[in-house]
Amino acid sequence: MNKRDVIQKTAEYIKQEFQADSSGHDWWHIYRVWKNALAICESERGDIFIVELAALLHDLDDWKFNEGDDETPRRAQAWMESCGVDSQINAQVCEVISHISYKGAGVENKMNSLEGFIVQDADRLDAIGAIGIGRAFAYGGYKNRMMYDPDSPPQMHATFEQYKNSKSATINHFYEKLLLLKDMMNTPAAKKIAEERHEVMLRFLDQFMKEWKENDTGDSHL
Repeated sequence: MNKRDVIQKTAEYIKQEFQADSSGHDWWHIYRVWKNALAICESERGDIFIVELAALLHDLDDWKFNEGDDETPRRAQAWMESCGVDSQINAQVCEVISHISYKGAGVENKMNSLEGFIVQDADRLDAIGAIGIGRAFAYGGYKNRMMYDPDSPPQMHATFEQYKNSKSATINHFYEKLLLLKDMMNTPAAKKIAEERHEVMLRFLDQFMKEWKENDTGDSHL
């Protein structure tokens, strides 16, 4: 199977796997990450085959949707093997997938390849801006989390364990992750796009808190 056939087959597989998702990690999220990664790769000159595979497969083994602490991308690895992907490329893609997720404000980014930086940036771009706002609330609803709790301030998680076990409200998530992503982008192209999307979130939060305070009659703690 040639590379374009592998990418096409993988896209069809992922579309089927994620078409019913309601957490903000549906097929269209993956599609946007794929297309963003392609655009960034064009300017950064990474290995496009590795970038496309990693972008398409990056959520297949996501810890948020799989039980246990094992972050090994087993399903992604098995899928590439079934497509006849070279073992070295398979290993490189799995390495990218293993390190792509945000794991807390105080946790070091262990991504170590250009292709990884590209896909990580593409994924993080989809977490911010107007679409990022929508996805944040979709995920909060999916996890049965409060929209906002003024009695529970945001926390800057020092470990992945703290971040993974957090049950904080969706508004907190902006301060614990989303507003931090602009300065965590790896590539010049992503940094530029992130600036505008960051401002969109700031304006939204300003308006949200303005409306919240307008409805705060002083008896919210009863």
